[in-house]
Amino acid sequence: MNLLAFDTSTDTLSIAVQHGDRVLEHSGPGAAQASTTLLPAIRALLRDAGLSLADLQALVFGRGPGSFTGLRTACAVAQGLAFGARAGQGLPVLPVDTLLAVAEQARAQHGCTRVLATLDARMDEVYWAPFEWQSAEGGGRWQAPPDFSLTAPEAVAVPAGWTVAGNARAAYGERLAPAAPQVAALPTGAALLRLAPQLLAQGAAVPAEAALPRYVRDKVAQTTAERAAARSAAQAGGTP
Repeated sequence: MNLLAFDTSTDTLSIAVQHGDRVLEHSGPGAAQASTTLLPAIRALLRDAGLSLADLQALVFGRGPGSFTGLRTACAVAQGLAFGARAGQGLPVLPVDTLLAVAEQARAQHGCTRVLATLDARMDEVYWAPFEWQSAEGGGRWQAPPDFSLTAPEAVAVPAGWTVAGNARAAYGERLAPAAPQVAALPTGAALLRLAPQLLAQGAAVPAEAALPRYVRDKVAQTTAERAAARSAAQAGGTP
């Protein structure tokens, strides 16, 4: 299978290209900087892999949650490349949740099978969700929650025996689940490639126009002060 995957949801840009059994990877500064470096890096990695867009079966990207600027960049690039591929005939696009990619990277790097995936949401908050690996003959799959959470780091609830993975601990230190085991893991292009075959088989690919970000935070432009006021009101028994 030939696939291109990239994630710009964090401060690290990650790209991976699969050409049959061969995987090439690239990483660099992400978030806002990805808007100027993503396309040149994609072109270079495809060239090194001996592939063009027309050779790909699908284009995979991390849809969020994460940096708003980074998510918009990834979505715009995914849509643009998919629309223009194959002389306008287009490519299928596979949007993948970044927290799921964090869980997969933690499994690949550290052998974790019960992962509470976290990402720094800025504004003194954390995106998080629990994922459990279900082993099966010939492989396995992740059991995912129906929705993701967005809370203060102190409110992240870690079940006994689970490992916290992601980049939120680096941002919030002991405020985030101090008693739980912690590993660093990011939503990498390689993790997206590993998740892609099963998701494609499940029919999760969409046409380019339907490839949209997953923000989780309902008000993108809300300030830190507004979020703090909302939490204070909730704690006092009022409404934000």
